Amino acid sequence: MRRLVSDFSLSAIAAGFVAVLVGYSSSVAIVFQAAKAVGATPAETTSWLWALGVGMGITCIGFALWFRRPILTAWSTPGAALIASSHGLTVHQAIGAFLLSGALTVVAGATGLFARVMNRIPLALASALLAGVLVRFGLDAANASASAPWIVLPMAVAFVVGRLIVPRYAVIAVLGAGTIAALVDGRLSFSHVVVAAATPQWTSPSFTFGAAIGLAIPLFIVTMASQNLPGVAVIRANGYEAPVSEAVAATGATTVILAPFGGFAFNLAAISAAICAGPHAHHDPEKRYTAVVAAGVFYTVMGLLGGAVVGLLAAFPIELVQALAGLALVGTIAGALAASFADERMRDAAAITFLVTLSGVEAAGIGSAFWGITAGAATLGAQRLVRAS
Repeated sequence: MRRLVSDFSLSAIAAGFVAVLVGYSSSVAIVFQAAKAVGATPAETTSWLWALGVGMGITCIGFALWFRRPILTAWSTPGAALIASSHGLTVHQAIGAFLLSGALTVVAGATGLFARVMNRIPLALASALLAGVLVRFGLDAANASASAPWIVLPMAVAFVVGRLIVPRYAVIAVLGAGTIAALVDGRLSFSHVVVAAATPQWTSPSFTFGAAIGLAIPLFIVTMASQNLPGVAVIRANGYEAPVSEAVAATGATTVILAPFGGFAFNLAAISAAICAGPHAHHDPEKRYTAVVAAGVFYTVMGLLGGAVVGLLAAFPIELVQALAGLALVGTIAGALAASFADERMRDAAAITFLVTLSGVEAAGIGSAFWGITAGAATLGAQRLVRAS
């Protein structure tokens, strides 16, 4: 405990807060849509928020303290979108599918199968994958300046000045500038935030063949390919050795435990993890795990106060959140691009990985992160085969 307290810094706390703000605001609406699609009641929907917040909070804090690395967890956003698009399932059948998907994740982690796949991906391709995932947030930040220039431009100035004078606290300066600008512009109001504790509600699972084939297996696939794969890439691209098998198995076990309360899928985070693993979180790489501890605390609070989540997130203009995320990721994006194209022999494969991932293309219900790394790996394999012949 003494080491944890001494390792903390204001920048780490800010990074943890920004990661949670970005993670929630970018996809909490999809969680509501997913709950509605399977017929969850308002009480059950609130329980989903409780389970997701508490599950992410416990795993974040546990991973950070156990591994001493910035390993952040999140709910599966593409998984939520998949659930939201499902038809004909009851909430009990959906819960059964969540349990089965979590069990498959445990197997993938415990057997080391997923780790063996990740260990065969070169750093250049992993970095290109990361860059492709993150660049979209940088573009969103730039586009936000068109619709809310009086909020975004002060944030950009604060970022540049902060990076020059106090680089460790640049993100704090950006958040402060954006908050003040939004207040002055009349775009920030907490009047609709109602603090109310969330109550967990057990929903008994029902296992059916249709739900297993139609939801459980697709949920497992999209979570592994679109979430865990870039999540590992983020950790490794920032110079950390990722305990892939243990972390993936633990997220699967968390899903199994919390699925009856609405915890549909937990996985390694990518976007929010990049915020906590970068130099703005802490100047010492060995102490950046504290940003994840802070994020875990914020996640837990958000889960316990699930009834206040919607109002709290609605208080922040979307342009502020977009600009905050994009500016917080500038350093990570630059580093990922540099690592992607450092090795001339892998530039073509890295470029294809980057472009396909950035495109956002989806096929068979699987996101662009999977198809990007697949296209890059195929290119690299073809090049090596030609060189060997």
